[in-house]
Amino acid sequence: MSDLPFTLDQLRILKAIAAEGSFKRAADSLYVSQPAVSLQVQNLERQLDVPLFDRGGRRAQLTEAGHLLLSYGEKILSLCQETCRAIDDLQNLQGGTLIVGASQTTGTYLLPRMIGMFRQKYPDVAVQLHVHSTRRTAWGVANGQVDLAIIGGEVPGELAESLETISYAEDELALILPVSHPFAKLEKIQKEDLYKLQFITLDSQSTIRKVIEQVLSRCDIDTRRFKIEMELNSIEAIKTAVQSGLGAAFVSTSAISKELQMGVLHRSPIEGVVVKRTLWLIFNPNRYRSKAAEAFSQEILPQFAAPGWNMEVLKSTHREIVVAALNGEEAVLDDD
Repeated sequence: MSDLPFTLDQLRILKAIAAEGSFKRAADSLYVSQPAVSLQVQNLERQLDVPLFDRGGRRAQLTEAGHLLLSYGEKILSLCQETCRAIDDLQNLQGGTLIVGASQTTGTYLLPRMIGMFRQKYPDVAVQLHVHSTRRTAWGVANGQVDLAIIGGEVPGELAESLETISYAEDELALILPVSHPFAKLEKIQKEDLYKLQFITLDSQSTIRKVIEQVLSRCDIDTRRFKIEMELNSIEAIKTAVQSGLGAAFVSTSAISKELQMGVLHRSPIEGVVVKRTLWLIFNPNRYRSKAAEAFSQEILPQFAAPGWNMEVLKSTHREIVVAALNGEEAVLDDD
């Protein structure tokens, strides 16, 4: 180990500077002084005999060598974290960490319920919920930063071979209207009625909006004919706008249960149309899965899954990884 030209602390500092964009903000995030950060970078550059940062601009910019070291450094730090978590597992769920990922809708409305149930059973396990876009969540699972995730969009093509993707549940998308809207008095509306409504949607670059449009298209609903009244940046803002009488919207049924119970939103069925999307469970089969993640998979996931959901893939993968670890075999790491 003494032959290595860098330490784990130096890799953490490099990663923090790259993320924060400055030595000062990196020092603040690590709770150390700026001179200490600068000294570590100087030592690291001297030991490697290459410059890692361009000093000319206002923002700390990595050189080509800096980007290369950061890429490998993130993998090294990820493996270190994985090692510590595997050792913590020896305490048999009397500690450790579970990291669950989710895309926006599932992370806001579904995962908190699941995590609440898990925490009741295992109060000593620290649980982290990372809610990001489908793409960022998938990369987190691929890189070992997230144990498993539930997403509503498609896994990026470049990660398709790295991740195990399992159909987990169906999420119904409901048309919601203000309770004062004339259509709210109808038992059902026709598909053609949709083109008479004013819609409130997420912005055009939103992954959730694209998924909703794809699902509606499969139901022979042409979203290009929709009259878009406004675009907002969150499901909560959309619900509030509909409740205020500003338009209609399609949202996940998991997001409106409270409002429907309170009678502040109207859910309007569409004749002959049920709009559903698939929620996917993703995990990296080549990563060690902790006992906490195993317990979450076996005890919590089945309670929210679609009927007939099969956990055998999860179980067999975990057994294979454990056997490989006991036999001293090396797992393949699929990082970018």
